[in-house]
Amino acid sequence: MRTIAIFGLALLPTFAWAATGDPGHKHKTFSAGTPGDPSKPARTVEVTMREADGSMRFAPDRIEVKRGEQIRFALKNAGTQDHEFMLATKEENVTHGKLMERFPEMEHDDPNGKRLAPQTSSDIIWKFTKNGTFEFACLIPGHYQAGMHGLIMVK
Repeated sequence: MRTIAIFGLALLPTFAWAATGDPGHKHKTFSAGTPGDPSKPARTVEVTMREADGSMRFAPDRIEVKRGEQIRFALKNAGTQDHEFMLATKEENVTHGKLMERFPEMEHDDPNGKRLAPQTSSDIIWKFTKNGTFEFACLIPGHYQAGMHGLIMVK
């Protein structure tokens, strides 16, 4: 619980927070849009996480969406280690990643991010309300540096 509270305080300038709580953080606003509505249609984009040959990757590592489009990210961890999918700006992910280095046990189950154990799956439904370039990344220490990040282009 302390880790979550510290995380919330550290990123106060970046996000507007409604409250902290277990197991994740409760955001009022997000840089990449808003949590999606499961009752509305969504395009499914399958995203696989894995390690191979000393690197860690998302497949695909580049996704294009239209502004206003709702996406259901069908996440699958095909690897042998825990991995995360965190959707934000590159700058927010870098800042969050530095905090994760200090608190590596931090886990996410948020509207814009999930941690998955090996050989498990989960979904994130997201509506992209803003144009721009956003990033999805694994912020577990060392994973981002091993190549585990990708881009989302919203036009």
